Amino acid sequence: MHVMPEKIIIADDHPLFRQALLIALKEQFKTTQWFEAETVESISDCLLANADADLLLLDLNIPGAHGFDHLIRIRKQNPDVPVVVISAYSDETIIAKAMQHGASGFVPKSESVPVIISAISSVLAGKLWVPGTFEKPKQDVSATADVAIAKLTAQEYRILMMFSEGLLNKQIGDKLCVAEATVKAHASAIFRKLNVRNRTQAAMMLGQLDVPEYSDSLKE
Repeated sequence: MHVMPEKIIIADDHPLFRQALLIALKEQFKTTQWFEAETVESISDCLLANADADLLLLDLNIPGAHGFDHLIRIRKQNPDVPVVVISAYSDETIIAKAMQHGASGFVPKSESVPVIISAISSVLAGKLWVPGTFEKPKQDVSATADVAIAKLTAQEYRILMMFSEGLLNKQIGDKLCVAEATVKAHASAIFRKLNVRNRTQAAMMLGQLDVPEYSDSLKE
């Protein structure tokens, strides 16, 4: 018997996959309210409006995310909302990193609908779920970058993302509607928290959370 959740958020930028998954899950969870998101911003808005959600189904490669960074931020800001990563990736290192960064489950998109439903039901029942073939890597995945980045405020995190895009302080100030001096002050705080000397090193630390890009065949 399935645990019947009240609210589930599906975050994936591929409309066809999102709709197909939604149709399949509605058959099993008939009384659940469903919410959809397709960008980092819409996920944040959805979680803000539905902080009592029972589950978030998250694609790692959603637009606006930088590897595992958004998973880390979600877990920090919404610790009571379990996250199941549903991804085209099935590499064991990526699965291990996702679980280390706070996911309650990891389901490859290649799995059948019954398996996806089983995984969701397990997580809703308070359990962790990974593919049956998963073997934890012998070497522990470094947690240095995610622990440091999790210390940043929301504004500092936005500025760090803009560093990684190569924006100058004035450009960042214009985007955030703050003075350039304010951006510099935030930059100093970011460098201190990440224990780096400049924006290049800060962006490199963010890069440690990267997930490899989808291949062209996966994007199609």
